[in-house]
Amino acid sequence: MKILLAGCGDLGQRTAAQLGRVHECYGLRRQTEQLAANIQPIRADLTDAEQLHGVLQARYDVVVVTVTPATFSESAYRASYLAIAQAFRKVMRVTPELPRLLIWASSTSVYGDHDGRWVDETTPVHPDTFSGKILYEAEKAIAQLPCHSVIVRFSGIYGPGRARLIEQVRAGIGRPSEPKQWSNRIHSDDCAAVFCHLIDQHAQGIKLHDLYVASDSEPAAQHDVREWLARRLGVVLEEQPQAHGPSRRCRNERLSKSGFTFTYPTFRDGYDTLLTPLLSSMTAKIG
Repeated sequence: MKILLAGCGDLGQRTAAQLGRVHECYGLRRQTEQLAANIQPIRADLTDAEQLHGVLQARYDVVVVTVTPATFSESAYRASYLAIAQAFRKVMRVTPELPRLLIWASSTSVYGDHDGRWVDETTPVHPDTFSGKILYEAEKAIAQLPCHSVIVRFSGIYGPGRARLIEQVRAGIGRPSEPKQWSNRIHSDDCAAVFCHLIDQHAQGIKLHDLYVASDSEPAAQHDVREWLARRLGVVLEEQPQAHGPSRRCRNERLSKSGFTFTYPTFRDGYDTLLTPLLSSMTAKIG
């Protein structure tokens, strides 16, 4: 199949790497110089409806859209997530040969605060941050596309190049055990694997749901995750209170029941792969 990885940042490139030689992968982004050799580059601006219309004339079977805002700000989210979703809605209404499937990467932040309760695909959303509100606006635009669209709500993504939590722990920043601050996460390799799984299911003719929650199998309290990391890193944490933010536990039952298997089902599995080279480097410096 011809697969367009629109946005094609870290997740798009990881997806292409996992798809291997089975499919033709095209990567669309403003700057294409850093794309891997296995991705055919397309230089374009996803927010430009005219450019997007021209790209879609190539008749892709599947489009996977991953968006990376320039900054964590309301204006940047509107200029990226919402503008891109609206561009797709506008362009696809006049595109004669539509893709058979479009997968849109969103976030579990659309749920808002659920006071630590479980959330899944059937849970009503109550976004209480600018990011969650804009992401939900974008989801609604994507749901109006004239082709089959699937929205994947990812929880907090970590992995190579996404080690902010590790750096905070190395700096000794802990969190109190009470009140419990629930957190949810998924390794970036598992994010790519979710895209590949849905593409494979589609290729087999298996009917997909319109929405999936993608989060690992063990929501965990911030305190517990940081304490585990601190023990592995050999540092002592100082508990620093944090303003209470949205709290929820994400359930991945729909995704798991579809046959998806996580490479990193818990934060311990995923962070171990990030800590091993770091610890080796620290040991070498001491030696």
